[in-house]
Amino acid sequence: MQEINLGEYLYGGIERIIKGAMKATLKNPKESVFLGKYTLSAKKAAKIRKEYDESNIHIPAFLIASITTQCNLHCAGCYARANQCCSDVVSLGQLTNEEWNTVFSQAEDLGVSFILLAGGEPFLRRDVVEEAAKHKDIIFPVFTNGTMFEEKYMKLFDENRNLVPILSIEGQKEATDMRRGIGMYETLQENMTNLQRKGILYGVSVTVTKSNLEEVMSEVFTDMLVDKGVKVVIYVEFVPVDEKTKGLAINDKERTLMEQRLVKLRVEQPHLVFVSFPGDEKTSGGCLAAGRGFFHINAMGGAEPCPFSPYSDTNVRDNTLLETLQSPLFQKLRADNILMKEHVGGCVLFEQREIVEGFMNTKY
Repeated sequence: MQEINLGEYLYGGIERIIKGAMKATLKNPKESVFLGKYTLSAKKAAKIRKEYDESNIHIPAFLIASITTQCNLHCAGCYARANQCCSDVVSLGQLTNEEWNTVFSQAEDLGVSFILLAGGEPFLRRDVVEEAAKHKDIIFPVFTNGTMFEEKYMKLFDENRNLVPILSIEGQKEATDMRRGIGMYETLQENMTNLQRKGILYGVSVTVTKSNLEEVMSEVFTDMLVDKGVKVVIYVEFVPVDEKTKGLAINDKERTLMEQRLVKLRVEQPHLVFVSFPGDEKTSGGCLAAGRGFFHINAMGGAEPCPFSPYSDTNVRDNTLLETLQSPLFQKLRADNILMKEHVGGCVLFEQREIVEGFMNTKY
């Protein structure tokens, strides 16, 4: 079976992603012009990262930033709520928009090319999204539940093409409404229509479970996305919030079927970019968290290996981004080969969480 090496896809795949996006927007001059300029920025960023590599300092091309803990939905099986990383109200101590701007500027200087904005619901931090828009050398996929697409946000995305909305959807109507709430599917369909009408490059994020795997990998579902003008499809494997929900996580056999379907989709739909996360880590060089391929900054500034491993010993308020990448926890995870361990589910750090917690109690 043809497989995509996840490490190569993240480290060296930026040009491929941009090339795919440019093909997808040939009939959209505004988008094509932006992507053409961004291609030059991406090459410059890759050169910066290479220079750091030559000094034995690895800079990941990707960063995940959860810019708020607040969310206006209660999705079934939400990992963030289960870990008390998400709530209905604004939590005290979150990074200000000025502090996030500093993070974005430092990331730009280090050669980071993509910063995924997540939450909570990132649309609730319009101030931070507007700060992100100013950094044209970075593409910011904004992961949203799609409930706040007022005209002001449509205008923001239209005027700042480095902001790429990524709408969360679980499949067709029944699956989406069951997890995200009654009426959410219709809301998403309306948003997709409006984004397509305005010619805004956008994508969707699909949480893959045992119950919806067949549906979200079907031609019916993917054809619907194509008809709606979706250009990026991100499949995220469900990570259990506790032992009770572990049965929803796909196994190796189902993951293999998923990857086989993705290979076919990439051939059948060459104008779309398909990303599988975390993908089959066993054939892609291991987990890319803790700075190997990306890391996560939570709303309070804590640097974490990834959103599904909410442990931090370093804060960007007290350290530069370059210093943060060398946090004791990150170094321990990389040095002890925890990221390479065999595992059953899609997330090695979830299965090794007791070891990670042990590192947090260790004095380095």
